Amino acid sequence: MVIGSMKKIGITLRVENFTKYNEKRDAISHDWIKYLSDKNILPIFIPNNLPNLDLFLDTMKLDGIILSGGDNPGESLERDVTEEKLLNYGIKKSIPIIGICRGLQVINNFFGGKIEIDSSNTHVKTNHKIQIIDNKFKNFFNSNELTVNSFHNNIILENFLGKEIKIFAKSKHDNTIEGIIHEKLPIMGVMWHPEREKIEKEINLMSIFHNSLWLKT
Repeated sequence: MVIGSMKKIGITLRVENFTKYNEKRDAISHDWIKYLSDKNILPIFIPNNLPNLDLFLDTMKLDGIILSGGDNPGESLERDVTEEKLLNYGIKKSIPIIGICRGLQVINNFFGGKIEIDSSNTHVKTNHKIQIIDNKFKNFFNSNELTVNSFHNNIILENFLGKEIKIFAKSKHDNTIEGIIHEKLPIMGVMWHPEREKIEKEINLMSIFHNSLWLKT
């Protein structure tokens, strides 16, 4: 492993309350570490309580930012504030950003959209098919249909999209949004978890991340 040749990607952390020690901790699944390391990416963990986040980001000189999954928007003020600052910083510095599950929801909310709670649990701990409706992504995946995992209760409907957000994938089951791209900025999001993929063919979102394919739509 040659560190100098690796892309440095910042990744957000969930906030865990450890009642045993009466303290909060930032945390991330080990799945992410393996997933990024396997793709020659150096993960840079972004704490949720830094007094000067911009200074940290300037020092790290990131090649990209991942807004990771876990939790729901609104459950942790520290994380909500950190990810809003990251979006503002990434936009200002033209750093590519990808949101995973919660991260997609955060992106949509940031641009004025809304999320809705799905009480049916049809998107929790299951695999399902999605339809790719954007031609560039169809070409990239070499398919207009994929099977992805699903671990979320929050859904986004087309009429709840944020400003200048474009859909590239929908659930075939209920037409809820599974993939988004920003029309002008290097920002995208998916509702599935690439780091947890256990299906036959992995969907290599990091290739899109490296190539900024979504900017060419």
